[in-house]
Amino acid sequence: MHKAVNEPVDEPGNKPLSRAWLRERSELGVSAILVGLGVLVLVDAIRIHTDFAQRGPVGPKAVPIVVGVGLIVVAALLARDVLRGGRGEAEGGEDVDLTAPADWRTVLLLCGAFLANAALIGVVGFPISGAILFWGAAYALGSRNFVRDPLIAAGLSVVTFLLFNNLLGVPLPGGPLVGMF
Repeated sequence: MHKAVNEPVDEPGNKPLSRAWLRERSELGVSAILVGLGVLVLVDAIRIHTDFAQRGPVGPKAVPIVVGVGLIVVAALLARDVLRGGRGEAEGGEDVDLTAPADWRTVLLLCGAFLANAALIGVVGFPISGAILFWGAAYALGSRNFVRDPLIAAGLSVVTFLLFNNLLGVPLPGGPLVGMF
């Protein structure tokens, strides 16, 4: 007795929830993360107190609820597509060599610049700590112009400070430069 042509073959890699099956459908992990984020946003949105912030028919819960539901809907659509055999395509211009080791020096330099910014922002203010962050990121990513880079970093930091502090009304710590702006 032989099998029909259209009968599914029982191969180890085709069993649901086997390692090979999950590895071929790794986008399900992204879907699970989106569901988790959606549930988190919905739970937080439901717990928002609206008695003091309600102005008009649309309160402060509306946008977070729309975002949470949107995340869950996108997660469901992604999971359905993956389970039906859909696969994400690599970008046409992608030139990443997946066999090359990670560049840990760059990652650590970027982390150092970020941590320096976080540690210094309360002490020296955003304009100085932001300049250190921007210059450190430029250095970590390969720029070695020691005159131009700090000047651009300082200018970018001051402009960012002014935009947030003066135009958007988001107060950032000014540090010793607070009286200059």
